[in-house]
Amino acid sequence: MNLFGAYYRSYYTQQGLFAAQGCADAGRISFYSDSDQRTVETGKSLIAGMFPGCDDKQPEHHFLAEGEEDPLFHSLSAGLGKPDHDRAVASIAGRIGADPDGITEAYGAQLEALQRILLACTPSTPCPSPGHTAAKTLLAIPASLDGGKSDHLAELKGPLNTASTITENFLLEYADGMPMDQVAWSRVDLPTLKQLMNLHTAASDLTRRTSYLATVQASNTLAHILQTLEQAETGKAIPGALGKRGDKAVILVGHDTNLTNIAGALNLNWLLDGRRDDTPPGGALVFELRQRPGEFESRVYIYYVAQTLEQMRSLTPLNLDRAPARASIFLPGCSGGAVGYPCDWTSFSQVLTKVINPEFVK
Repeated sequence: MNLFGAYYRSYYTQQGLFAAQGCADAGRISFYSDSDQRTVETGKSLIAGMFPGCDDKQPEHHFLAEGEEDPLFHSLSAGLGKPDHDRAVASIAGRIGADPDGITEAYGAQLEALQRILLACTPSTPCPSPGHTAAKTLLAIPASLDGGKSDHLAELKGPLNTASTITENFLLEYADGMPMDQVAWSRVDLPTLKQLMNLHTAASDLTRRTSYLATVQASNTLAHILQTLEQAETGKAIPGALGKRGDKAVILVGHDTNLTNIAGALNLNWLLDGRRDDTPPGGALVFELRQRPGEFESRVYIYYVAQTLEQMRSLTPLNLDRAPARASIFLPGCSGGAVGYPCDWTSFSQVLTKVINPEFVK
């Protein structure tokens, strides 16, 4: 994340928000990290990359004590609102014909390909092979959909969700730079890995992007994003806004679940590095407020930015010449056809206000 911090500094410098060097701009940006140690350290790494050597003049970095649930990132665990678990289950069931086994059938070819990798099956041979010793094969895992607990409103289990975890582990092995003979037991190359990640995306789509679940989980975060942008747009202090009046940027350091919940609530999609709607380590969903000279109303641009898998694996230094991958995003009900699909501020505010459920906002 230090590399990403350095990129953000060069990007904001290009945009005229920060000086190229020095610590003076540290007071013009605020960070909010979730309370777990790993996420707090991620925030610190971003700060170190953006403002190297600025130990005596750091940006504001907000986080709760470790173990304390932060409603900005975990609204349900923090006790906001009373979600309807039956409705949560129904919202997924209504997307799969109320048939969890149908998911296994729909993704049968991809799941079988993963099973062949797990069992080291050779091409054009039965898999599993006669006399195999695996306790349970991937495709034999029972599929089910039940009510969940805490911030897991519904539990969808089966081959697809198991495959989601496995393929994400393969991605982390590759991105962490492990030797290729140790990535999925040397049975996966980069093109195959990208194909397998479609299983992870499909599982996330059902369990995190389904409309009711996503809206319940994302409403509090979206409310604070809207209030923060409103404060920047009006120049006035807005209750619920994050950061300081006059900040040039506010960065939230959370989790892939936050990204997919927000994307599901707003019906946002992207395609980067050959992967659809993926949320790899370090990826960010960005809301930029811009105003052109002579225009009365600002515009909001939304984009997703993430390192390519090769950039992660090789620890490529990031700058404007070697930038991470970026995809502009169309916001339904708001975006227009101009480059970058901007929303005018009024329409953006109306769309988010309609999506946000105030029952789950603090």
